[in-house]
Amino acid sequence: MSIKRIPSGGAFEAQVGYCRAVVAGGWVHVSGTVGEGETVTEQCASALAIIEAALEKAGCRFVDVVRVTYMLPRAADFEACWPLLRAAFGAHPPAATMIECNLIDPKFRIEIEVTALLPE
Repeated sequence: MSIKRIPSGGAFEAQVGYCRAVVAGGWVHVSGTVGEGETVTEQCASALAIIEAALEKAGCRFVDVVRVTYMLPRAADFEACWPLLRAAFGAHPPAATMIECNLIDPKFRIEIEVTALLPE
């Protein structure tokens, strides 16, 4: 089985020692991803764009995502993101979990991690 690593060049990748996504055994594992912006919705949209780019480099799309985890410092902020998430996943929603927790930097308001299955 081959492993393909997909870096994005993000600031934390080199500091922490990880890459944006790893393709292995027909699966695409996208690391927890934060985005730019002041509001939770701006950060959510940015994180989704970064994830979408990683999925495309791996050979799949949002429709191939089977699992997503949302991490937010304030659970109350999550509802504002729902329209963006519905738009991203459309008629093919993945299994999902939302966790309220601290993130690596207090400026971040949402972090998103996905797992996708490569299309056959």
